[in-house]
Amino acid sequence: MRGVRWRRVASQVGRSVAVWAVSTVTMLVLAGILPDFRLRSENGDSATDIAVTAAFGAGAFGLLSAVVWPLLVRLLLLVPALVLGLLVFFLNGALLLLALHLNPAERGAAAPETAVVVAAVMSAVASATGAALAVRDDDAYRRRLYRLSDRRRRSGPPAPAGPGTVFVQLDGVGHDTLLDAVGKGLMPTVARWLDIGDGGRPTHRLTAWRTDWSSQTGASQLGILHGSNHDVPAFRWYEKDTREVVVCNRPTSAAELQRRAVGYAGHGGLLTVDGASRGNLFSGGAEQQALVLSIAARRRTRENRSRAGYFAYFSDPANAVRTALSFFAEVGREIGQSTRARLRKQRPRVSRGGLYPLVRAFATVVERDVVVAAVTGDMLVGRTAVFADLVAYDEVAHHSGPASRDAQKVLERLDRSLALIENVAEHAPRPYRIVVLSDHGQSPGETFRSRYGLTLGDLVRAGCGMPVSRKAERTRSGAEARAAVRAALRFPVAEGGDQHRPEPGSEPIVLASGNLGLVSFPDVTHRMSKEEIDARHPALLPTLANHPGIGFLLVRSDRHGGVVLGAHGAEIPLADLDDEPGPLAPFGPGAADAIRRTHAFPHTADIMVNSIHDPADGEVLAFEEQIGSHGGLGGAQGRPFLLSPLGVSAPVDRGEELVGAEHVHRILRRWLRESNGPQVPLEATEEERAA
Repeated sequence: MRGVRWRRVASQVGRSVAVWAVSTVTMLVLAGILPDFRLRSENGDSATDIAVTAAFGAGAFGLLSAVVWPLLVRLLLLVPALVLGLLVFFLNGALLLLALHLNPAERGAAAPETAVVVAAVMSAVASATGAALAVRDDDAYRRRLYRLSDRRRRSGPPAPAGPGTVFVQLDGVGHDTLLDAVGKGLMPTVARWLDIGDGGRPTHRLTAWRTDWSSQTGASQLGILHGSNHDVPAFRWYEKDTREVVVCNRPTSAAELQRRAVGYAGHGGLLTVDGASRGNLFSGGAEQQALVLSIAARRRTRENRSRAGYFAYFSDPANAVRTALSFFAEVGREIGQSTRARLRKQRPRVSRGGLYPLVRAFATVVERDVVVAAVTGDMLVGRTAVFADLVAYDEVAHHSGPASRDAQKVLERLDRSLALIENVAEHAPRPYRIVVLSDHGQSPGETFRSRYGLTLGDLVRAGCGMPVSRKAERTRSGAEARAAVRAALRFPVAEGGDQHRPEPGSEPIVLASGNLGLVSFPDVTHRMSKEEIDARHPALLPTLANHPGIGFLLVRSDRHGGVVLGAHGAEIPLADLDDEPGPLAPFGPGAADAIRRTHAFPHTADIMVNSIHDPADGEVLAFEEQIGSHGGLGGAQGRPFLLSPLGVSAPVDRGEELVGAEHVHRILRRWLRESNGPQVPLEATEEERAA
């Protein structure tokens, strides 16, 4: 036993010396390249003196990074995650200047801006060297993983008995998209779990489920985490009683939707006992939260400052430098890919300029790295239930297409994240079950505007007899990654292009949620009926229903309660509505039930508009500027997946269909009970109701 211990010590010392040596050489090389960085005195020194100076500087910098850096990060816990990521370079540079100043011979010096560059390069080289040397050392690997956990592992209580559960949401990855990626070898971890082409034994089962009419993260994740998505008709909608536009990725709206869901469900959420929520729109009732949008609008306190979300990650400067370098590389990759698509005149195509390269890089690099690090930290301290959302694929698929090469590369990286989480589970203080799921899929297709030269708003104005601009304006995209950016920045502003409180008037408010459109008349305080709309604007409903880009409409009817309208005068009362034949035939099974459920919501719009869907190629027409979209009925957007371990009960019985996010919530609750996990309270606490 003593011999093993000494071998471990010798191995650790050997790695430390090797990293020190490589860092010393790196410092010497940089001193020879950079004009404002020197390792000799003004009178000149021998090569030996210069080497000693470099060795001293490299050693002092490494020691300061290990000791001082975590303390600096703790002092900056209230700084938003994205801002802290940018501060990494300047703080690292300051540590290097301090390390050079500690040299008693005072030979080294560097300009401040040069110190930032030198520190970044040295941190990256030291991290890569240490990782390469430790790659085959299980003990070293375990120590690297444990550095990702926060201080609670030492001071907190021991992990509860029984297995914990990690829920990883791959935002926007549909069931068929996952199978296609596995078949192409893009996701070997998932393939191994399912035993596809591996020849081993499967550890997981794959189940498809069907979303509600509103096939988007706001509705799905609210139902999954809180057990109710009642009265969430779309991604954005106008509420006549409050005269506000609700947008699922606006912090104030997310907080209100969570409050309502707690009231409808009667409990705090899936994660109320020893849970953690990472990168989500909603908290799920978790005590530990990081990059959660519903708390971004609240005043920051000790409880909601997202401490565990990024302290553990940024406490290692090498992590921060690596993420920052990957961020800028991803920005360059997006600019190159979008330029290539434009030069090739690729169709369909949407604009990918402005801030989008930065948003994409945040979603595919920063959000992924911080969330995965937070999850690994949760596992290493033994938390019972963790739910994390990775939005990378969804963001790229919106702009590049669900089956594009750009999106497929993202799936490869997400699979590596799953592999890392699986590896961490082997070193956690309790066994973990890893459940992977998605909230919706994505349906391809060009935009309504690009095909017809006008937006849905233009078409509504034309049907109302109002003037229409000859140049159609773009409709802003509501991609979920912008919510993650907003949560990281604590920036509670409305989505660009959405009026938070529109001025009341007779002009209709037209909002888009993928290929689902909503039309509301703000000067009428109740939900208008078909008869009232026809009396005011006789041409509006026929104009919409007969347009070749629109599949069907839903309106309230004084005579029938509710009707679905289609082309050529089709008018079907909800009581007689069936999936086929008629306007709903292309949309597949379950469409009629989804429409009836939405019709019963208090805040359903005066006119609900769903675009056409071509079952042959799965395409829809988005009313937003997206060539991969979700939000309504039609195609892969309504068919996400649930990948569950064989150690838990089957989600549904053979022959039974899994329908709706609320049904998924009940299954996840059952699995937690089977694992002797937390029992979701029957009623919410006063604090949860007030949240």
